[in-house]
Amino acid sequence: MTEPLSPDDATRPDTPVYLDHAATTPPTARARAAVSEGLTHWANPSSPHAAGRASRAALERARAQVAAAYGWRHETLLTSGASESLAIALGRSVAGRRVVSAVEHDAALRAAGAAEVLPVDPLGRVDPARIGDVAGAVVAVQWCNSETGVRQPIAAIAAAVHARGGILLVDAAQMPACDELAAHADMVALSAHKRGGPPGVGALLVRDLAVLHPSGGQERGYRPGTENLPGALGYAAALAEPEPDHAALRAHLDDLIRRSGGEVVGAGAERHPAIGSYRMPGIAAAAQLIRFDLDRIAVSAGSACASGSLKPSHVLRAMGWGEEAAREVVRVSFGRTTSVAEVERFAAAWRAVARTRRFAA
Repeated sequence: MTEPLSPDDATRPDTPVYLDHAATTPPTARARAAVSEGLTHWANPSSPHAAGRASRAALERARAQVAAAYGWRHETLLTSGASESLAIALGRSVAGRRVVSAVEHDAALRAAGAAEVLPVDPLGRVDPARIGDVAGAVVAVQWCNSETGVRQPIAAIAAAVHARGGILLVDAAQMPACDELAAHADMVALSAHKRGGPPGVGALLVRDLAVLHPSGGQERGYRPGTENLPGALGYAAALAEPEPDHAALRAHLDDLIRRSGGEVVGAGAERHPAIGSYRMPGIAAAAQLIRFDLDRIAVSAGSACASGSLKPSHVLRAMGWGEEAAREVVRVSFGRTTSVAEVERFAAAWRAVARTRRFAA
């Protein structure tokens, strides 16, 4: 689904409504065209002959475009996505310690191993004043939480980490391209398929490669394997397309959910305008998802990597939620084509599901 639905189409019960863009969002038309163009460059970018040099030139142009989209003037390593970027940053850091916030994505928690944990407040935010001694540590913080949409005060966190001798790694996979991180982060993990690019490509922005142990091979010797030229071209093309501001649309959904008896997760914190997390008291998220899916509405319970787990969200538990309440939360996320009609159809479906609890009572 890449075209916006008309209001009439969105209200038809047989029309699919996709509201899980934080898991993955459709490639833009420019990204698809760029990938197709990249597939015509069949030569390996590491080959020394003329065809290889042409592929290399195209790859380096894409690399520069990705870096420019984030205002990054340092090193840009192309990877297979944010999960690999986090694995490189945390797994091959020269730092002797790993520190992660309690609400990091599962990919960061896996890569960090037995890391020290930064607590969060009831809204899911790291308090910069509570960051202790992180000297000689790489500190991983997800700028926008992939489950709740809550944004961290990244500038203040960066100042605290750097003042205490740490290295800041920011997971910015859910955030649109901007140059704000260039002034704060030491490393940034990115993913194309969250931004309208193709799957299987992303980037790790690195201020100083000396913070990483090299592995040999391609990407300046920090990631072996043939470079994904079509993917890099598609990623660069997607970043060149502006993303809409969904703040008003998410505020509208927040209001509809509250008036329907639901709870807005993270209300009161600065939140991503395209991600909302909502609790339906008394009805498990698994049951909600089945009902929404029968209504041909795609949402999720937490991040895509953890939504199939039977465990309650570690993010919500870190925010102080009880196990039962944490199991009653679903995530709704918008993309470039999401419309008011689609959001209102979801809200109507929400009310219908919520009524089943009242009838059962």
